[in-house]
Amino acid sequence: MVDGRHGRGRGDADRTGVFRRSPDGGADEIEKLYRPRGSEQRSAGRSGPTRRMPPIDDDPPRRPPGGSGRGRGYDGSGSARRRREQRRRRRRTILVLLLVVLLVLPTVFYFWADSRLQRVEALGFEGQLEDQPGETYMIVGSDSREGLSEEQQQEFGTGDAAGKRTDTIMVLYVPETGKPSIVSVPRDSYVNIPGVGENKINAAFAEALGGGPTRLVQTFEQASGVRIDHYVEIGFSGFVGIVDAVGGVEMCPEEAMQDPKADLDIEAGCQTMDGKTALGYVRTRATARADLDRIQRQREFFSALVSKATSPGTLLNPFRSVPLVTEGTDTFVVDQDDHLIDLASMALAMRENPATTAVPVGSTPTIAGAGSVVLWDEARSAEMFEAMQAGEPIPESAMQE
Repeated sequence: MVDGRHGRGRGDADRTGVFRRSPDGGADEIEKLYRPRGSEQRSAGRSGPTRRMPPIDDDPPRRPPGGSGRGRGYDGSGSARRRREQRRRRRRTILVLLLVVLLVLPTVFYFWADSRLQRVEALGFEGQLEDQPGETYMIVGSDSREGLSEEQQQEFGTGDAAGKRTDTIMVLYVPETGKPSIVSVPRDSYVNIPGVGENKINAAFAEALGGGPTRLVQTFEQASGVRIDHYVEIGFSGFVGIVDAVGGVEMCPEEAMQDPKADLDIEAGCQTMDGKTALGYVRTRATARADLDRIQRQREFFSALVSKATSPGTLLNPFRSVPLVTEGTDTFVVDQDDHLIDLASMALAMRENPATTAVPVGSTPTIAGAGSVVLWDEARSAEMFEAMQAGEPIPESAMQE
């Protein structure tokens, strides 16, 4: 029933929000709605006082994904994540250092060593032959005493002659297919030298006659028709240093050899030659065939030296490889367009067990004004040079011992 004065029904709350008992028991009905059921009262009576819920932790312990929650606890501070990041940073740092060691340092070392090579203008002269198949390296051993003290000149038996002349001339020839060959050019070969006339080929290199690397290459190309692609030169000092850097080279001479001029005194049989002994061994002419025997020993020794220098025992040993590179790059003279990679290519070709030969010799007459000279066998030398011009292996019929 509505109170007309106030518009309020029974059991309605007054302005204070408190229900007042109305005659029809409206408040009792509301009380029943919030009164606990009998089962709840009995349960509460048995269990005793109502338990309080434990306080809720705003930052509950964290568990690893998929974990059982047992074992080490996680305090939620992020220390585990920081440790994982530190480990990742350490791994990245180690990886970067390895890359530096494996890539950057060898690259820096290569350019440093390449910069130490001495360079001359040996190739690219006017009138040089056009490119031919295959690859050729002219290897010149000069008798330059540069880098040797007076005491070393006496010790090595080199004398003290000024200037430099050719002591060895070889051409490493790498055909397009097949085995490389080392071709010795007798330094007494009688040829026409541009600007000089007919003389021994070593006169093309003699500084006293105005010669040098360019004229020597030009003379050989003109006489043979074979283009030279790379030029490499080494003097006495460099030769001794390289042999000692690799720990000596084993050679097996068939007979004892003595030569006071080359300060050489060795027994027959296999033996390891140091730099001093090796220099005398490749220079001596104190044998039956003089210069022809000498160029054969030079080919054999040079092959053995390169094989030793490029062996794993040398390359993987820093006490051998570093002095080898230091000695070699400090004493090698190369063409201005040649680099350390070209020397490496030469060394790799020498490891392929190259055939060793010489320009075929026809005769060794004595000519006025020149003395004893070497004349090439025209037919066989032409056969050799034609094969080299075509990039083909040198035929056995053109080989010279």
